[in-house]
Amino acid sequence: MSNPQIETVSTGADKAKLAVAGILVIAAVAVFYVLGKQELWMRVGALLVLLAAAVATFFVSEPGKQLIAFGRDSVREVKKVVWPTRKEAGQMTLYVFAFVIVMALFLFLTDKTLEWVLYDLILGWKH
Repeated sequence: MSNPQIETVSTGADKAKLAVAGILVIAAVAVFYVLGKQELWMRVGALLVLLAAAVATFFVSEPGKQLIAFGRDSVREVKKVVWPTRKEAGQMTLYVFAFVIVMALFLFLTDKTLEWVLYDLILGWKH
């Protein structure tokens, strides 16, 4: 199965919308610091308003619309998933713990056997 080619069409208007969104984010941060002598609520309010404007500008551009469509498709796919029951999840968790314990014992025994063979039998070192 071959992958279809994905074409991204980006118009000048979309590029301008993305540029405006970027400028609004930069302006939000700049305004927050420029209003440094103002009350905190005013600084945070200006920051949030400009960030909200940046997000709104992004979501009216084509990449923003594609992101929204991707999110909707993702939610639709997640609803199709058959999730395990509580009992099945508990059983699988116990299987994983049992496997981890068995692997830990195997690796410990392998390590100690190799240590004994190399240091005691081959090299003759006693610790």
